[in-house]
Amino acid sequence: MKFLQWLQDMVQSLWNDVAALFRPTDDDYPKTGVQPFEGEPRD
Repeated sequence: MKFLQWLQDMVQSLWNDVAALFRPTDDDYPKTGVQPFEGEPRD
């Protein structure tokens, strides 16, 4: 009985991981664009 529960948990975990690869990203980072260099280069 414990083996079947363990197997079900492993399959569910694997399914969730595979599904995460194909779901749209939920990144909500602000658009920053190119940052200009300000300052003097190091020697």
